[in-house]
Amino acid sequence: MEQTAIKVTQVRKVYKLYDTPAARLKDALGLSRKQNYREHEALKGVDLEIKRGETVGIIGTNGSGKSTLLKIITGVIRQTSGQVTVQGRISALLELGAGFNQEYTGIENIYLQGTMMGFSREEISGKMDAILEFADIGEFVNQPVKTYSSGMFVRLAFAVAINIEPEILIVDEALSVGDVFFQAKCYRKFEEFKEMGKTILFVSHDLSSITKYCDRAVLLNKGTKVMEGTPKEAVDQFKMALVEQEEARRRENTSLWTPGENEGSWKCNLSVNPETLEYGDKRAEILDFAILDHTGKITNVIEKGQNCTIKMKVLFHQEVAEPIFAFTLKNLMGIELTGTNTLLEKQMVEPKKPGDIQIVGFTQKMTMQGGEYLLSLGCTGYDKEAFKVHHRLYDVCSLGVISEKNTVGYFDMESTVEME
Repeated sequence: MEQTAIKVTQVRKVYKLYDTPAARLKDALGLSRKQNYREHEALKGVDLEIKRGETVGIIGTNGSGKSTLLKIITGVIRQTSGQVTVQGRISALLELGAGFNQEYTGIENIYLQGTMMGFSREEISGKMDAILEFADIGEFVNQPVKTYSSGMFVRLAFAVAINIEPEILIVDEALSVGDVFFQAKCYRKFEEFKEMGKTILFVSHDLSSITKYCDRAVLLNKGTKVMEGTPKEAVDQFKMALVEQEEARRRENTSLWTPGENEGSWKCNLSVNPETLEYGDKRAEILDFAILDHTGKITNVIEKGQNCTIKMKVLFHQEVAEPIFAFTLKNLMGIELTGTNTLLEKQMVEPKKPGDIQIVGFTQKMTMQGGEYLLSLGCTGYDKEAFKVHHRLYDVCSLGVISEKNTVGYFDMESTVEME
């Protein structure tokens, strides 16, 4: 009979949310007769059973309770109600830096972590070579960890976590800060652990890792376990949850434009940035815009590998002889990744008169990796060989790409592999 490694039964976690530090203090000291807090139910009666030797992924939108569940399983925090049973030694890699002393060197932190796991100094010394070889951070092991980059930090933390002979390994998204080669090294270790019959539980936004390495996957949404099943079934449900979340954001969105102007517009169906930077001489004005998926639905979420269209409606207030329409996509750090315009695409545009309206759409296959990007739009032109900006909207809205397979960098070259 398969042995259970982790069993979670009807686990709830309720946080108290205080409006002020004073309210928190009064409640802690019992000085107030009235309730000074609001309750937030992070987990709502979650059940989960993981067999020894299974690799199980937990996925869900932000705020779904994934990290809270892992912290309860590892004993970092206590559940409000319900039962958790763990059979076996756990090694957990949760929030970056958890359990590390920033003032200690890498070597000192290795001894600190090992001691916390119940190993003697001699036992830790016996594992030191394997830890340092896996971490591969060179002489930095003798420097305070506060001087480490996030990549070096996670290398050391993961090296410690997997070399203390755990029976259960729990990882919460920490690998996302390592470089791609280190991630590959970690996933090879996952394979070794699986062959040794160890249990792995991990949270990841990398859906390709979930489908490739997991035996099962669990989907959480707003503190509730929506479903568990094959990785593909869970990923498909997760995509639907992302779309629903985006639709909810749209309904709550405070747009750049007034409600009257939004009625019947495309942009009212998008999550628009209220801090959009706009400028130009307004000889032309971008009245409306949209992102459409391959089905023609207006959405902020596009599936990688599918066609999408970026569309805008432009009103001309004055005569413009040679209008140019453009869009760009940037990452969250503000680096322009891609974009085009009608001039680059050799698309002839007729001269425009006051009152003219032009609708233009750019359709392309989405080959960018899964992640969040920012869309900018523009209408420019030339006036007697002088370049003029008529209207630009910088970072007007987000564009999320969901992907089951991310390759290196920002774009997928859609490589095919042949083995001879």
